[in-house]
Amino acid sequence: VQLQASGGGLVQAGGSLRLSCGVSGSIFSLSDMGWYRQAPGKQRELVATITTDGITNYADSVKGRFTISKDNAKSTVNLEISSLKPEDTALYYCNAKFRRLVNYWGQGTQVTVSN
Repeated sequence: VQLQASGGGLVQAGGSLRLSCGVSGSIFSLSDMGWYRQAPGKQRELVATITTDGITNYADSVKGRFTISKDNAKSTVNLEISSLKPEDTALYYCNAKFRRLVNYWGQGTQVTVSN
């Protein structure tokens, strides 16, 4: 199983990005998917999740600005992020929770927001 995240970059405050994570292997349809982030010196935190049934959940800090979605045909989970703030700067990780028991992680994609 491999998770490949992409789409990060350097943007100005107020800008937007679209992160994508492709999942190889046969776990996608049986996995809740999520995005987490870790800023320097801080613990990894949940950003957004989407269940196998399409139910979404967001951290309070990103509600209204971030949107998680998935494409079952492409085994891909996306994160649309807008109205970016400097405090959104972090390494963003894709997560797959297979059968809600086993966690798989991608390598992370860097998002840097400048003032």
